[in-house]
Amino acid sequence: MQSEQAGESYPQEQLAAAFVTALTHEDAATRSRAETRVARWMRVLTGMAAGALRIGSRTPVAGLPAWVTPEVVRGGFATGTAAAGGPLRPHEAAVADDRAAVFAYYLTNVGQAELCSRLDTGHYRLEFAEQAALLAVAWLLRSGDRTRALSLLEEIGPYGGQLSFSPVPADAGEQDPSVVWRADAGEVRAALAARRENSQVEAMREAMTVWNPFADELLTLWLTTGDPVATVFPAGWHGRAEELLARYDALAVAHTRCSKHRKPKENLPVLRAAAHDVVRGNELTPRQLGLLRSVVTAMVSRRGRPGSPEHTALRLVQARVAALPGHHQLARVVVSRVAALDPAMGIRNVVAVCEPPDEVEAREHGVVAGRPIPMSIQRVVRRATAGRVDDLIAAGVLPSAEVLAELVPQLAAQTSAAAYPDPALQTLMAATYRAFRQRRSLLLVNLQHQVRLTELPWVQALRPYREEGDETRRDAHETLRRLGELAVDGFPATLLPNPLMRELAGLSQEAGLQLPWVEELAADIFMGRFSLKFLRAAHLAGDLLTGGLYARYYGIDYRVLPAPDNNGAAFDALCRARAAVPRREFSVAANGMVIEQAQILTTHNLATLVHAVGIDSAGGWAGPARRSFATVLRLAARIERNPRPLPVIKDVAYAWRHLIFFLSLPDAGDPGPLLEEFQAELAKAPAGVRTRIEPALTGLRRVAMGGRITDELRLLGWTTGRHRLLTSA
Repeated sequence: MQSEQAGESYPQEQLAAAFVTALTHEDAATRSRAETRVARWMRVLTGMAAGALRIGSRTPVAGLPAWVTPEVVRGGFATGTAAAGGPLRPHEAAVADDRAAVFAYYLTNVGQAELCSRLDTGHYRLEFAEQAALLAVAWLLRSGDRTRALSLLEEIGPYGGQLSFSPVPADAGEQDPSVVWRADAGEVRAALAARRENSQVEAMREAMTVWNPFADELLTLWLTTGDPVATVFPAGWHGRAEELLARYDALAVAHTRCSKHRKPKENLPVLRAAAHDVVRGNELTPRQLGLLRSVVTAMVSRRGRPGSPEHTALRLVQARVAALPGHHQLARVVVSRVAALDPAMGIRNVVAVCEPPDEVEAREHGVVAGRPIPMSIQRVVRRATAGRVDDLIAAGVLPSAEVLAELVPQLAAQTSAAAYPDPALQTLMAATYRAFRQRRSLLLVNLQHQVRLTELPWVQALRPYREEGDETRRDAHETLRRLGELAVDGFPATLLPNPLMRELAGLSQEAGLQLPWVEELAADIFMGRFSLKFLRAAHLAGDLLTGGLYARYYGIDYRVLPAPDNNGAAFDALCRARAAVPRREFSVAANGMVIEQAQILTTHNLATLVHAVGIDSAGGWAGPARRSFATVLRLAARIERNPRPLPVIKDVAYAWRHLIFFLSLPDAGDPGPLLEEFQAELAKAPAGVRTRIEPALTGLRRVAMGGRITDELRLLGWTTGRHRLLTSA
């Protein structure tokens, strides 16, 4: 059996990168975040070296069971710290001085009464799934199920001094379960409140309001000596010069943002240095006089003489620009509006929050009434837009399937909890679901699976109180179908991410469907084996695609797949053979080629969604196919002069595979007209894009007309050599 322990090279690389950032980055906040990452990666490496951490295992932290939420850093590495551990949270400190005493308090009559009150009102939130545990105990005791309550306490009790098991007090808000949001109002307020003035903008503002007018006065002073400059000084010239020089010294102390006035070769320093020498009684050298005349001539030629119509108009424009409020000032206007909203909820009326400031707000925040809120601020607010998922996709608030996956738990939680008839328990289980889905995935080896919600001791204790029936299964199936349609319609050209797959898998179980959802596997840690569900998914794809365009393009004979009850070794060998990778060859690229063949055979969940779940596309499959081809062209244009082109090439291959899948569906119709349309679109693309994509489109059209395709024309994402999309650049 292969080792469960991952190597130390990745955490060492991450530690080095964080260390460099912590030492060298110019931004203090970025340095601070990097220092936090340094500390976490140090804990990872120290724990691995001491044997306290076993990276690759479902129980990576010695002494903690699998159900405890670990602190996980990039790459799925546990740091050795429990996410629900650490210092007391404020709500715990309000109860007692240490966590064991907090745990004991909530087992008293007073503590139980408080928990029951929160259960009934919903006035709580969960930062981690562990914070549902004592609420579950309270519900069981109140329901008379003392046996399960004591059994649960027996399991979590040993960790009562380490982990936060009590909920965070919070106000309950009325919420439509179909309404979701990417960020809440509290996050928006914090992000905008942290905005500081832009140093470059403020330096420009200082130049326009302080140093440009001062330079105009110095220029006017020199213009009084002659045209352009002479050494005959009119009466009062020296006194005026001394006054300006003294004012310069005061201005230089008070206004330090702009540095241009300190550079010797710039206009203002030349004018000032010459005046300084004259006032001190020094005669200007021919070189100084020549430079002075050149500067004065250039300034007058470029902007006009101070006081002239053209010069006055320029300075008026600059004054108006300088008077515009900074983005940080306008951000404060929006912060004051968001402060009136529920910080734990999304924002339903983003337009109102982003309206220009009125007269009262203008006076309060020192801005101009009616000035539009900048787009950079509006984008932050739009992240908190609350609405139905399809509305958010249409509005562009959800830019990717990964972001969609972040919101799915808000919807799936209600569906999962609907099987509990007790309202308080339904609310608790929905909150537990959402908190559990925030748990970061671990790096696992040897085909182990991530901890599941049903493995949490308090969820197990409450499981007997579920009442699954036809109605709850229908609701789960409908939610599953709707989310699948949103994902495929909204992001047809991208691989559906693992977090979304986990949500769909959970919903399919709620719907009573045992479906083979497959994850995206990491090529750098792939150990050459696929779990049995990959083979089951391939059979399901074969039921849909046998003999069609997809199967013929990729050269798949689904009829000769290994039996679905095979132990999986035959599927591993099939993928390796299709990738033409020798059994003993192990490299990231070779692993990627094998994984890609598994994705091709299974369609990576697309067939499961269409054939087993029954999703459809609004307006037919031509729409997703067109959007997939548009993505292929857009990504192909990014390959040229890209310092890291290989990830883009993989994305091109994903989009291309999805395009072929949509064209191959039984109800998609004749692909010929669409392929002609794609050919016309390609003809209008830049030359580099045409060179890269023309062979693939030629091969696909050949297959659609009943011909055969060669390996040179088939577009794949992985190779151990130089990729054709690079060779043809």
